[in-house]
Amino acid sequence: MQQIMKQAQKMQQQVAQAQAELAAAELTGSAGGGLVTVTVTGLGEFKAVKIDPKAVDPDDIETLEDLILAALHNAAEAQRELTEKKMGPATGGLGGLGLPGF
Repeated sequence: MQQIMKQAQKMQQQVAQAQAELAAAELTGSAGGGLVTVTVTGLGEFKAVKIDPKAVDPDDIETLEDLILAALHNAAEAQRELTEKKMGPATGGLGGLGLPGF
């Protein structure tokens, strides 16, 4: 039982460290060859959106909307991959158990 408690404490420390690393990380998603870029933290909080003036056409707002959405998806995918990379070793694959935060 004591061994299990030690393992749980170690895992808790690893998770806390991974979460700190995720909070400090900034990831960028882009679309349209860099016409639209979105910056997010490793925790998925949006930090910035940059739109190249070349992407702004008053007669074609739909394309700009699509570029923004694609950049958001690209950034979210980068954030998901980083989370798996950082949290996977810390949780030892507990994500499959449906535990909150894993």
